[in-house]
Amino acid sequence: MEARTEKTQTCGTICLKYLLFIFNVLFWVAGGAVLAVGVWTMVDKSQYISLLNSSFYSASAYILIAAGLIVIATGIIGCCATLKELKSLLIVYLILLLCIFLLEIIAGVLAYINYQQCFPFCYQLDEELRQNLKVTMQQQYQQPGQESVTQAVDKLHQEFKCCGSNSSSDWRDSVWIQAAENGQRVPDSCCKTPTDLCGRRDHPSNIYKVEGGCIIKLEDFILSQLYVLGAVGIGIAFLQLVGMMFTCCLYRNLKEEPY
Repeated sequence: MEARTEKTQTCGTICLKYLLFIFNVLFWVAGGAVLAVGVWTMVDKSQYISLLNSSFYSASAYILIAAGLIVIATGIIGCCATLKELKSLLIVYLILLLCIFLLEIIAGVLAYINYQQCFPFCYQLDEELRQNLKVTMQQQYQQPGQESVTQAVDKLHQEFKCCGSNSSSDWRDSVWIQAAENGQRVPDSCCKTPTDLCGRRDHPSNIYKVEGGCIIKLEDFILSQLYVLGAVGIGIAFLQLVGMMFTCCLYRNLKEEPY
């Protein structure tokens, strides 16, 4: 009877080990996804972030990178604790999971509170960002020493199929357009098929005139990324609850079994 009980406990422990190991793999993959999004934002979208003249978006990217690294490190610790059956390491792993979970809850609550407090002033913040982008385009595009801004604006036009911050008419007040002597009305990057001096003709058949301004599309892009990250965060939080439950069960079984 005792041998049967010991065998049952051993089988239960083995099952818990495999379940916890699978959880850690999923947790590690989720952390890698968050890290990849953060790195991708900094590498591929850093030019757009610099155009907004706001530290909020760059800070968000750094937070994603840090969160991804923490989750990956926690997953590695969990795998080692599971495979080695080290109770002390399991406690460390459980504490890390709990801390990350609490930080996620605190971040979510603070974000909700801040949103409630800033409404309807959040619209004013969006309007300020729009003005920043408009002023940057009008005053720094094609200016000496502003090559990075010029490249970022051209890339923004082509990737999001837009022209100007709010509309193509923003370019009428551009320092570069007003100083140009070649009849240029918008940058060549506003053209649907960019060629040299194609910006002289601002007809909707030639440029992105009726598609809307770049700031709207850039905001929509950022919001879509935030929704995805929110969904990933909820999924990670659920995984953490499951992982904490498996960790507690495995720790209890390891403590009860004679070794």
